[in-house]
Amino acid sequence: MATFLLEVGVEELPAQFVDSALEQWQRRVPADLAAAELVPGHFKFYGTPRRLAIVLEGLPDRQADRVEEIKGPPAQAAFKDGQPTRAAEGFAQKQGVKVEDFEVRPTEKGDFIFVQKQIPGRSLEEILAERVPQWILGLEGKRFMRWGDGDLRFSRPIRWLVSLIDDRILPLGLTDGSLTVHSDRLSQGHRVLHPGPVTIAQAGDYAETLKKAFVLVDGEQRREQIRQQVIAAATQVGGVAEIPEDLLAEVTQLVEWPTAVVGDFEPEFLKLPPEVITTVMIAHQRYFPIRKPQAPADAACTAAAESLFPQFITLSNGDPAKAAAIAAGNGRVIRARLADGEFFYKADCKQPLEAFLPQLETVTFQEALGSLRLKVDRIVDGARAIVAQLQCTESEATKIQRAALLCKADLVSQMVFEFPELQGVMGQKYALVGQEDPEVATAIREHYLPRGAGDDLPQTLAGQVAGIADRLDTLVCIFGLGLLPSGSSDPFALRRAANGVVNILWAAHLPLNLHDLLHTLTASFVHRFPTLKTEAGTTTAQSLESLLTDFFLQRLRTLLQEEQGIDYDLVNAVLGENDPIYSDRALQHPIDVLARAQRLHALRHSGELDLLYETLNRAARLAQQGSLDYQTLDPVGLIHPDRFQQPTEQALYQALIQLLPETQIAQTSQEYDRLVTGLIALAPTVRDFFDGENSVMVMDSDPLIRENRLNLLGILRNQGRVLADFGAIVKGG
Repeated sequence: MATFLLEVGVEELPAQFVDSALEQWQRRVPADLAAAELVPGHFKFYGTPRRLAIVLEGLPDRQADRVEEIKGPPAQAAFKDGQPTRAAEGFAQKQGVKVEDFEVRPTEKGDFIFVQKQIPGRSLEEILAERVPQWILGLEGKRFMRWGDGDLRFSRPIRWLVSLIDDRILPLGLTDGSLTVHSDRLSQGHRVLHPGPVTIAQAGDYAETLKKAFVLVDGEQRREQIRQQVIAAATQVGGVAEIPEDLLAEVTQLVEWPTAVVGDFEPEFLKLPPEVITTVMIAHQRYFPIRKPQAPADAACTAAAESLFPQFITLSNGDPAKAAAIAAGNGRVIRARLADGEFFYKADCKQPLEAFLPQLETVTFQEALGSLRLKVDRIVDGARAIVAQLQCTESEATKIQRAALLCKADLVSQMVFEFPELQGVMGQKYALVGQEDPEVATAIREHYLPRGAGDDLPQTLAGQVAGIADRLDTLVCIFGLGLLPSGSSDPFALRRAANGVVNILWAAHLPLNLHDLLHTLTASFVHRFPTLKTEAGTTTAQSLESLLTDFFLQRLRTLLQEEQGIDYDLVNAVLGENDPIYSDRALQHPIDVLARAQRLHALRHSGELDLLYETLNRAARLAQQGSLDYQTLDPVGLIHPDRFQQPTEQALYQALIQLLPETQIAQTSQEYDRLVTGLIALAPTVRDFFDGENSVMVMDSDPLIRENRLNLLGILRNQGRVLADFGAIVKGG
């Protein structure tokens, strides 16, 4: 068995491309080798700023020989009067076999010639020489460049290739016009700590050889080493390191031999909000902040002195002996950035947050929709409609309306103009400086939450309502322009906006009628923009509401399956399949949809769902033969006891009367446990009705008796439908 090493040496790569390239190789290389019947025992993928590498261990020296069956011409065309024709001889010559090797076999289209062809396996060298250049040049990424006089493109210029099978060089070449980079066993050490070539004697020695040259090629090892160094550096100064995973992943791909360095800045800058300082450190300079032990959360601080040390940790990729010079240089950079932040903060704090509102008129939200100031007016109106639905108290309504009015004001502040990542955060800080209600200030920050999957959700009612109103305005307006998301294209992040609305409702248990709210907001949009036209023509409130209704139903379905882990058939059971009763109900009570789906999920895992299925599914199928609607729940007055011919009919009738209160409670208060218990208890009665000693023939020849029995089953179906459409559930799914 052999070990293969490929190293592509380059100028410094963007950190994102290193991760992306390794992910692409992890998908492609194993699949390519499996297709070539050369499956190694172990894969290793390495990346640093100056190299991408693969080590394949336990490769066979060659493919196994194989026998391939090949179908030839029809027997009638291959032989004439028992002698091979030209067609037969040509086929034999092409396949490298003799006519005597032919086998005649019947098929659906008549007799055909077949041969068993022996195909010798190709050597490892031959296959790798063919595929490795494809692995390199098949990598995809943003802003690839040319650097020679040819057409070769890559993320950064390719400077060397190492290609070894055990201790042998596998000859490869990448040609770029007049220049060809040939494979060798010469790699390069660390640019500063070990400049110059490094000889790789054996493919299996790759990682250890480069480690001696101060290059740690294993990304996981670098990541853990960085983590431990940063933690230790923070501990030495008495603090706790803040280590965002995104930042850790990025700096891992920026260094080959990491060394943590502690730098500092003037304590006077700690008068700034902590988010300003940490944003400069993390997003702009790739530094790790050092927090005070038991420091309060940033959102609770208006001055960083409460939570941060005037120090930072940066990662050096150079000589540890020069740590002091590195710290001093990075300190100068961050001081300049913090001085800018200090200037912006002081300038912004000279006026109350509300004073920024007129400036929003100068910022366009969308060309056809006007300014951000107009958007704020729509958010305020949307928040007012939500407040009315939720029947908020006067105090709650006041805070919500204030938060809706001020939620975008900080977008025109100097600080947010320079640091867009701080939108909402600075709105909260400036609101607190201006003596706004603390809940209003928190809501300004929270209304942007969640920013994506897995992010925090707003905790204050004002933040929840403002966030919903903001997202719904965006959805209604962009849909109103006809700019719907399609496929993977969603430039306005409309799916994320709708997901945010649903997740806020679910997490906060807000009893919001999304159906009525969409009706109100779409009518308001058309009233505001009566002449707006799309490619499909003039937008109407009805068409816009229909589009948004379908869109939210799709998002509910996706969130239930992908985020909540609910089986697809149970999702169909609570949302319905093209069933307007269920779709209307889903948008009228979004939190009820989640509750019913989770209840069905729990019933499936407990095994009780099978009992409900047996009870309701057969009844629902037969009830379709009748004419009863899907809304009627009360059997009294509809069912005629004088038409009963068997005691099982009376028993089912009485059971449905007894179950009715539990059904009505579930329908009005969304408490389903007692309904589920009642339906399960009903199972023996239904079983006797169908199959017991006194069972009945539902489709009786007497139309009145038949109708009575079908209505009994229809009532049972309808009471079950308060929980779900059991006809959509897959038995044993």
